[in-house]
Amino acid sequence: MKRKKIVVMGFTAGCPIAGVIWQHVHYIVGLQRLGHEVYYIEDSARLPYNPVTWTMDEDYSYAAEVLGKLAAQFGFEGRWGYCARFLPDHPCAGLQKKEILELYRDADAILNVCGSQEFNEDLLGNDRMLYVESDPGVEQIKIDKGVQDTLDYLGKHRALFTFGENIGNPDFPVPIHGQRWLPTRQPVVTDLWKTSDAPSAAAVFTSIANWNTSGKKDIEWRKENYLWSKSLEFLKFVDAPRCSGEPFELATDIKDQATNSLFHRNNWRLSSPHELSIHWNQYLRYIQDSKGEFTVAKDQYVRLNTGWFSDRSACYLAAGRPVITQETGFTKFYGGKEGLFSFLTMEEIVEAVRAINADYGRHSRAAFAVAQEFFEAEKVLGDLLKRAGI
Repeated sequence: MKRKKIVVMGFTAGCPIAGVIWQHVHYIVGLQRLGHEVYYIEDSARLPYNPVTWTMDEDYSYAAEVLGKLAAQFGFEGRWGYCARFLPDHPCAGLQKKEILELYRDADAILNVCGSQEFNEDLLGNDRMLYVESDPGVEQIKIDKGVQDTLDYLGKHRALFTFGENIGNPDFPVPIHGQRWLPTRQPVVTDLWKTSDAPSAAAVFTSIANWNTSGKKDIEWRKENYLWSKSLEFLKFVDAPRCSGEPFELATDIKDQATNSLFHRNNWRLSSPHELSIHWNQYLRYIQDSKGEFTVAKDQYVRLNTGWFSDRSACYLAAGRPVITQETGFTKFYGGKEGLFSFLTMEEIVEAVRAINADYGRHSRAAFAVAQEFFEAEKVLGDLLKRAGI
């Protein structure tokens, strides 16, 4: 593949929590390993979030500090920039604005990861923006409802990619109105996660989650509400560890005491997610130290049968940790048995736990094999660029 100049854009600095950071790092490192000249740029009018102080304000020093550390760890020193569009004259850290504008003009491709980059007059000069959607369902519903702002925004991209692998086929109920959605997956650099260490005898099935994010992307479609939250799905299966006969652990922050008590009564361990969110290497070790992952999917992904799969679950697989996750239609494409189990019922959860415990080594190896075959960054990103005509 001919060496290209590629810009990755996202919200790693604007929301520097570990899950977001790793999601973007895999794009940067994967594209570098394909031999490309890769830059990471944030150029936003949104105020950055500081997870240490839990504040959002005009001070972007923490955002710049995070990008500097990531660049040193993952080999993109001198190829990152943060432009504070919320301040007069748009001050920058890392690359300066003149250099960033040159990148916009010269880049062979700009990846708009998670569709998080808003357009400005400088970006509009590049006709090679690629939209990469990590949360399928909402934009398709907006298009079906005729939301012009969504149509205008998406129309500024050369190609539209989505983690919703069922979008555009009969398994997905929302009409796409002639738009071409190209299926893709979260790229994972598997050797960053792979470990030869078996989990300890005390290790349990874990997951990491925001407890209640409803309201941010909740949407009504055809007189039904579709929630952008996992909380109700977790509550549907709150007795999973008790029924499975062993504890599960969830790193989350449940404020409601009655709900907290309900989880404890059903053999859940609840731990704080805050340190994991701040320290991306600690987040990695938490996953590696787990027995596997038990998790659910957001209401939207499940009821719309999107074919979505979690980027965090893909990291568990890459660590050789089996995953038990709620069915969204993804098993049409991969998984569903050894190493990666899907469920719709409590009986399927219990059976998956039993199968993994009966031959952990086999399912650990199978988990890693799924990650390598379906999520390896060089495969996923090489295919994405090829289909985008880059």
